[in-house]
Amino acid sequence: MGNKLRHGSYKIRLMLIITYICAGIIPLLLFTVVVFKTTENYYIEERKKELLNQANVYSGHITISGYISKAENNHAFNRDIELTSEQSGYRIIVTDNMGVVLNDSNGTETGKTILLPEIMEALDKKDVANVQKNGNIYAVTSIVDENGSKIGTVLVAEDTIDIKNRVNGIKKPIYIMNILISFIVLAFVLVMSHTITGPLSKLLEVIKSMSDGHLDERMPVDECSNNEIMQMAVAVNNMADTLEQVETSRQNFVSNVSHELKTPLSSIKVLSESILLNAEAPKEMYIEFLEDINSEVDRMTEIINDLLTLVRLDQKEVPLNFASESVNDMLEDIIKRLRPLSDNKKIDLQYNAVKDVMADIDRTKLSLAISNLVENAIKYTDTDGTVKVTLDSDHQNAFITVSDNGIGMAEEELTKIFQRFYRIDKTRARETGGTGLGLSITRSTIMLHKGSIKVTSHENEGTTFVVRIPLTHVV
Repeated sequence: MGNKLRHGSYKIRLMLIITYICAGIIPLLLFTVVVFKTTENYYIEERKKELLNQANVYSGHITISGYISKAENNHAFNRDIELTSEQSGYRIIVTDNMGVVLNDSNGTETGKTILLPEIMEALDKKDVANVQKNGNIYAVTSIVDENGSKIGTVLVAEDTIDIKNRVNGIKKPIYIMNILISFIVLAFVLVMSHTITGPLSKLLEVIKSMSDGHLDERMPVDECSNNEIMQMAVAVNNMADTLEQVETSRQNFVSNVSHELKTPLSSIKVLSESILLNAEAPKEMYIEFLEDINSEVDRMTEIINDLLTLVRLDQKEVPLNFASESVNDMLEDIIKRLRPLSDNKKIDLQYNAVKDVMADIDRTKLSLAISNLVENAIKYTDTDGTVKVTLDSDHQNAFITVSDNGIGMAEEELTKIFQRFYRIDKTRARETGGTGLGLSITRSTIMLHKGSIKVTSHENEGTTFVVRIPLTHVV
């Protein structure tokens, strides 16, 4: 598991490095290539304009000098082309309007017919300059006589070696700069990837440790950082706190169940052994001990039934049969059922319905939950005390308030009373009966109704429970 987590962390780091390279270095290289190509094209276009300008100058000079129309000028024509080519460094070729070479500064094509596309285009339409496959530039202009007729062309040719050398001279420092930038970007990427994946690796280790059962593990949180990773770390720590609380509750629950079942079992064992060791005991003793054993069995049965109810509520296995019911009628039935218990303790049990309330409830299960609250209020209120049950509502919820002026609870106990088997006073709870599961069952039932329960209490002043139940059940 640990190797897989580390491997996953390395994969994330590799993905980040590749992403940064693709987003940083590759665009830089592409931009450099585009710049070089654009620069080279710029120089070539400028050279084309220069050669076309020179070709036009030579064309006008040939027309003025009459080199084509006057054969006696051939020697001067040859000398002029040769000197011009030497001075400019260009190769100059002059053709007639049929493509026959009249003069070549190199002297190799004179008399031959050259049907270059550039020559045909210059004779047909306009001057043109193109780069050839061999890298040379051909700039061609037409020669026009005094009558405006095209009598030939001038081709000026030059290679682009100097342009390439100039661009190559620029490439070297830019390539060096690109390499330095690439190293800087790569170093930045490595630092950033470590900054990102470092906390992730630690987080994965904490999660792995938690999955192995070490719920006390926590992810260190940098309060100054408010990024997604730190938020994830806080969420994992909160989850660990919750799991630790659940595990503690589970252990306490198991311990409490063992303790609660052990007590009646111990009593049964003592009583049964007493019967076995006193073979000559009178019948009345047997009956008394058997009644005690029966009472302990009933207590065990009550505990087990309450536990099964809680388990089914937790797993939502208890089906709730929601129907529109009168909450007033339900509370009146509860008061009527518990009135003998309050009368026995001379407690004033009061009921006040502020409104007539209809709600979607499971009457049987909610009635048991509210009955538990009222019964507890009666149990823990001294003689001549008062227990009040009040019903009110707004447009969304019904509110059932159960209050008493009994012995109350300390403030630190209020967050624990819904825990299973929790008792504020073990001795007092034993005297008043109960399994310590009633409030847990009550709370679970109310939660299944999508409601809530709140409690306020002060020692020797009394306790108030407020139950909120939605009027309409939403699935």
